This record gives sequence, C-alpha cells and structure tokens, in this order.
Amino acid sequence: MFGLSIWELLIVLAIVLLLFGPKRLKTLGSDLGNAIKGFRTAVKEEDKPEPPLDPNVIDNEQAQRANAEAKQNSNASS
Repeated sequence: MFGLSIWELLIVLAIVLLLFGPKRLKTLGSDLGNAIKGFRTAVKEEDKPEPPLDPNVIDNEQAQRANAEAKQNSNASS
C-alpha cells in the first residue's frame, strides 16, 4: 500500500510506544475504539426507517380537518 514492510511498521510501533508509553497508548486505543463504535451506531440509527404510524392514533392536524369537515357537512344539511 505505502511500500512499508513489516519491519518498518514494527519500528514505527516501537517509536510510538516509547513516545506515549503503554498506559497512554492503551487510553488512546480505547478512545479511538469508542469513537468508531459511536460513529457506527450513529450511522445505523440514521439508516433505520421510521416506525409506521398507528392508524388508531389521530394527530392534532387530522382531528382539526375532521372537525372542519363535520361542521361543513352539518351546515350543508341544515
């Protein structure tokens, strides 16, 4: 990919370990893992379809329309 052999990667890992130390490296790894996990759950939540509306539940807008139609029908028949 970048032309790095296994030995070059091990040298880079050893330098990073010397710079940060094992405790901080462990913390950085867990923080990175939590960030990736949070990103994945956010993407999954975005792709979820919204649950279908319950036909038995009437929202406020539908109730207002039904009341207006009922008033028109009662005025027309009077």
